[in-house]
Order: sequence, then C-alpha cells, then structure tokens
Amino acid sequence: MSGAGSTVRATGRRKTAVASVRLAEGTGQFTVNGKAMGDYFRTEQLRTVVSQPLVISGNEKKYDIAAKVTGGGMSGQAGAMRHSLARALSRLGDDVRQVMKGAGFLTRDQRMKERKKYGRPGARKRFQFSKR
Repeated sequence: MSGAGSTVRATGRRKTAVASVRLAEGTGQFTVNGKAMGDYFRTEQLRTVVSQPLVISGNEKKYDIAAKVTGGGMSGQAGAMRHSLARALSRLGDDVRQVMKGAGFLTRDQRMKERKKYGRPGARKRFQFSKR
C-alpha cells in the first residue's frame, strides 16, 4: 500500500461462493457482511480457515478487513474468503506473494457439484437395470 488510508480490494471464489474483501490499514477489525467475523463464522474451524493468510504473513493486527460474501454454504464462503484475503495480501509485496503461493492460497479451488443430467436420477447415477 502506497499512501496513508489506501485500500486494497480482491475477489476470491470457491464452489459457488464469492467473497469480496477490502483491506485497509488499521487495528485488526474483521467484519463479514456487516457482522463481526466471530458472529458470522460460528465454528472455530471456519474462523481458522479464514484467518490463515493473515497468520502466515504475520499481518493479524495490521489491517482492518471488510468482506462481502455471497452464495454457497459456510465452508465455501470461508474458502472464498481465504482466497480473496490471500490475493489482497499478495498485492502488498513479492515476499508476501511467495509465502501465499507456497501455502497454496492463491490457487482457486475449482471443485463444484456436478449438475444433474437429463434421463438420469442424479449427476452420474443410472436407473436400475432390468433384463426382463
């Protein structure tokens, strides 16, 4: 970040969830859709997934984070938040980018639920075969 009060924005995705993050210099406040992170992500596991990029880069208390998350479930939203945070932090410098890349946080997890095909009861399942 170049000047005082400047912000960095980034978008992350996982499954069908999309997260948009705004990073500003501050005291470490973390809001998700207008709520505190602890109120939005109820389990410790989800909070850990979201905060991994901050912990690895050593920026836990340096930035205020405001995020908007849509689509998917809680796990997908947490993964999208991790992706967007890693992308935002990687814009701060090449050394942070190498740390994020090494941890695998800059790679988009593209696994999604496969769609149901016509003529079948599910995505790949077939109806029971009957010879007679």
